Amino acid sequence: MSDDGDYDLKQILKIVALCVAWYSFSAGGNIVGKTVLNDFPYPMTVTMVQLMSIAFYLGPILRVWDIPLPSDISWSYYAKMIIPLAFGKFINSVSAHVSIWKVPVSYAHTVKATMPLFTVVLSRIILHEKQTTKVYLSLLPIVTGVLVATFTELSFDMIGLISALASTLVSTIQNIAGKKCLKDTGIHHLRLLLVLARLAMLFFFPVWVFYDIRRIMRDDSLVKHDHWLRAVILLLIDGFCNFAQNVIAFTVLAMLTPLSYAVANATKRIVIIFVSLALLRNPVTLLNVIGMLCAVLGVLAYNKAKFDMHRAKMREKTLPLVRSQVDLTQNHYKLPRTYTGHNLLLDQHTHVLDLGKEFTSETVARDNDRLNHQINNGGIYLHVHHAGRSLQHL
Repeated sequence: MSDDGDYDLKQILKIVALCVAWYSFSAGGNIVGKTVLNDFPYPMTVTMVQLMSIAFYLGPILRVWDIPLPSDISWSYYAKMIIPLAFGKFINSVSAHVSIWKVPVSYAHTVKATMPLFTVVLSRIILHEKQTTKVYLSLLPIVTGVLVATFTELSFDMIGLISALASTLVSTIQNIAGKKCLKDTGIHHLRLLLVLARLAMLFFFPVWVFYDIRRIMRDDSLVKHDHWLRAVILLLIDGFCNFAQNVIAFTVLAMLTPLSYAVANATKRIVIIFVSLALLRNPVTLLNVIGMLCAVLGVLAYNKAKFDMHRAKMREKTLPLVRSQVDLTQNHYKLPRTYTGHNLLLDQHTHVLDLGKEFTSETVARDNDRLNHQINNGGIYLHVHHAGRSLQHL
């Protein structure tokens, strides 16, 4: 196997291993998060613990790995790109925690399958980007599946639905802006994650103290029933799972194209839905499961449609070519003259020759200058089939 082949195989195995770890920590984090929020209904505190975990664990790791600090990033770029990303990270996390607190994890992630819908709408509004018919049609099973899952959800809650939609919208914007930030600045993806976590923690610390800490201090149930110890342990586990899945997610985002990342993210959602159904055992109906499957399959169809659209655009950028076989028996109708396929052949310099006239050595020699043929050893090497016979070395 060649060195390039070995490198490609190693890259594939690395991506597969990262995705398996990503799915495992994401599913585990969602289940632990749901459990902790049932006993400790303070989603903003859960978010702050996660941000603190990223800052606590990731800082020393970056120093050990000697990942450079960001340089040449202007304050104006911080203001217009990085600070909004930090705000988005906090809002996305809080909204996601509210959603899994109010509704089952499986339903919350089914709603998050609407991310392609937000992507198409935002691309149309902001970038004035049009999609192909296949892309628009792929949104139908997503919307249908989410609607079916919503109307058949036994534990439906409007706040949970709105929170899941808000988290999906912010996450869509973050994915687009995050990839652009990595490209614009050249900053290491883990360094960007640390910067966003620290900024989000700094900006929202006063809000957290004012809103959550006062309520927690007045919550007698945490003290009376010893829930605080269980809550602290679950918070620490949830914080580590979130740290691990964030590090892996940012690594995968940096390694893959946006389309490949979207496919990996859709697969992660499938894993989370079915693992949560198996472990948390929240009641579901057959229609509910069908709605979930329909939404997720719609996401995969959307990714395939986007891939086809991207490939078609890349083809349009190449030079126009006649799609044909060597003797032009295919697509000869696209030629400017009305030759039929069996009357045409190509020489070594891709000039078109007419088989309708008699080919002899004298004929070819007479037209040599006009046709720009290369003559070797007194003859022209051609190989065509016409009326069941082969013409070679005239």
